[in-house]
Amino acid sequence: MRLFVAIPMPDACTAALARVTEALPLGRTLDPENLHLTLAFLGEMDRATAEEAHMALETIRAARFDIQPKGLGTFAGRSPQIIWAGIADHDPITTLAAKVRSVLHGAGMMLERRRFVPHVTLARLSRPSSEEDTRLARFLSRWDSFSSPAATVEQFALYQSHLRPDGAQYEIIASYDLE
Repeated sequence: MRLFVAIPMPDACTAALARVTEALPLGRTLDPENLHLTLAFLGEMDRATAEEAHMALETIRAARFDIQPKGLGTFAGRSPQIIWAGIADHDPITTLAAKVRSVLHGAGMMLERRRFVPHVTLARLSRPSSEEDTRLARFLSRWDSFSSPAATVEQFALYQSHLRPDGAQYEIIASYDLE
């Protein structure tokens, strides 16, 4: 099982992000129902380890908070491979991500070490040509002030990723309510 922990996007945010992905001039966009904010990537694990992760995640207590996707950016330096939406106030998300990492580490799971950058992946790019780089730069400058309505995050979830030739599909296998 290929697993990760994420925040499913609330409907109001999903609708705003879908408008952005519909306008993207290039790349393989994520389906709106797949939009999420990853808190921790667990990777491949067997069912017994996945159950341990689930039990650890059930112990997390955290308050509900608002999320507001705002601004766009890319990852991968000079040759962008990911287009993402940022988050306006990410302190509650960073706190939740730290709790997730802590309980999973306490359950004996080794997670990849990476600086946490709260974002919602909107599209993946193959190596763009210089013409596509120009189109992408124009798109990003036009959508630079993108902002979604704020919405309340009421839960986070354990997802399973199903890799397919036309892109990954994500399935929530357990969810955890926030207080």
